[in-house]
Amino acid sequence: MKDALLAIVIDEYSTIEAFASVLTLEQKALTEVDPAEALRPIVEKKTELVGKLATLEKTRDAQLAEMGLPGGWTGIELASDRDPKLAAQWSLLQQSVERARRSNKINGVLIRTRMEYNQRALDVLQVRPAKPALYGPDGRVPTFGAY
Repeated sequence: MKDALLAIVIDEYSTIEAFASVLTLEQKALTEVDPAEALRPIVEKKTELVGKLATLEKTRDAQLAEMGLPGGWTGIELASDRDPKLAAQWSLLQQSVERARRSNKINGVLIRTRMEYNQRALDVLQVRPAKPALYGPDGRVPTFGAY
């Protein structure tokens, strides 16, 4: 059972590393002028990896239950206290998760910044001038007071 648990944690680690790589690609795409095309496959891959991580977590919790340990963080910490190999891999996984968390936070800032920029641009474009324009949006000169 310990070997199965170790294998799951190793798989989680490799999946988080793949997720972090996708986040790096996402960060690069978010700095492009038009990221839409680049982001589509990135979002699909992120969704796939998140699903895999959820499945691995359930499998890990099942392994912990078979060992008589609680699921989640508490159980894996207890199991790690009993097995140095597992403890080392769990530590690597936690470091990888932290790197991915930082990248995800940066990407969130990039997304918010882009959204704020777009909203400001829309606000500027939607403002109507206080005075009548020389000509209207239809190309005609408006009559005085009409607009």
